[in-house]
Amino acid sequence: MRALEIHGIDDLRVVDRPATDPSPGQVQIAVEWGGICGSDIAYWRRGISGTAVMSHPFVLGHEVSGRVLRLGEGVLSLTEGQPVTVHPAHTTGPLPERLGGRANLHPQLTYLGSAAQDPHTDGGFAQVITVGAEQVVPLPEGLDTRRAVLAEPLGVAMHAVRRAGDVGGAHVLVAGCGPVGLLVIVAARAAGAAHITAVDLAAPARERALAVGADEALDSAEGMPDTVTVAFEASGAPASLDAIFRSITRASVVVQVGNLPPTQVSVTLGPVVSKEIDYRGTYRFVSEIEEAVALLAKDDLAEHVISHVMDIEEAAAAFTTQVSDPTSSKVVLRIG
Repeated sequence: MRALEIHGIDDLRVVDRPATDPSPGQVQIAVEWGGICGSDIAYWRRGISGTAVMSHPFVLGHEVSGRVLRLGEGVLSLTEGQPVTVHPAHTTGPLPERLGGRANLHPQLTYLGSAAQDPHTDGGFAQVITVGAEQVVPLPEGLDTRRAVLAEPLGVAMHAVRRAGDVGGAHVLVAGCGPVGLLVIVAARAAGAAHITAVDLAAPARERALAVGADEALDSAEGMPDTVTVAFEASGAPASLDAIFRSITRASVVVQVGNLPPTQVSVTLGPVVSKEIDYRGTYRFVSEIEEAVALLAKDDLAEHVISHVMDIEEAAAAFTTQVSDPTSSKVVLRIG
C-alpha cells in the first residue's frame, strides 16, 4: 500500500508499506480521504507540533474517512464496505477519577499521526489502516466519505463550543478563520448562537466565514460592541488574543482554540482580572465526533471549508498549497 511518511523538516515521502492485518477487536479500513491539519504542517515545517518532537519517520494524518475493508475476530457492530470515519485517540488503562468525562486528557493516550509518544503513532495517510473497533465511527445515511473527512476537525470545534458553556442566543466572536475557526462558526451556529462575528486579516478567509454562516466578517477584533460575550481565539496569534482581552466586555468567556507558540508570549492579562473574564483552554475532543458526523449529514455548510483536493502522490504540493496559497483553507488528500 502507499503511505505518506514524514522523514524530517520539508521531507515528505510517499512510500510502499505492508498493510497490517486486523487482530481480534480491530478493523481494517480502506482510506479514501485525508485532511491536512495544522499539526501535520507543523511536523513538516519544524519537526515539532506543540510539545511533540519528531525523532524518527512516521505516517502523518489523523483526519481520515473511508470504508471498512476487513473485520477482526469478535467485531460484530460493523460490516465490510461500510462508510466510516475514525476517532484518532486510543487510551490505555483507567481514566483518573478527577478527569471523569474528559478522556481527551487521559495520561496514557496515543493519537494517529502523532510524535507525542516514542515510538511515534503512525497516522491515517495510508491506503489501508488498522484501528480498534471502538475508534470506528459509522457514517449516517446521506453523508459521503469526502465530506466526512471534516468530522475530526468539526469534533474539535464542537468541543471548543462546549467548553464555552451555553452559547444559545449569544453574540459570538470567532477570531481566526482557518479550517478550525470556520468549523467553530458552524458548531456555534448549530449550538444556537444568535449572531456570529468572524475576524481574520485575510479577505478570502473572511469570505469563507460568511459562506459557512457568520453574520459579519471583519479584519480586526478591536472595538467590539459590548454585546459580544463569548469569543473563540482560533488563530493561535498572541496579538489576536490580546485584542480580544482588551475589547471584550465584562464577565465574558474566551476559549483558546488555536495553538499558541510553545514559548513565552506577550499578552495583556490585566483585563482577565478587571473584567472577570473566564479564559478557558480546549484540547481535541471527547466523543463529539459522533455529533459531528450527524451535523455533517444534515448540513452542507462545512463543504465551504474544503478548498483543494489533491492526490496523495502530490503531497508535497498539497502541503505547500496549504501554507502558501492565500485562497487555501482545508486541503484534502485523495488517498483511496
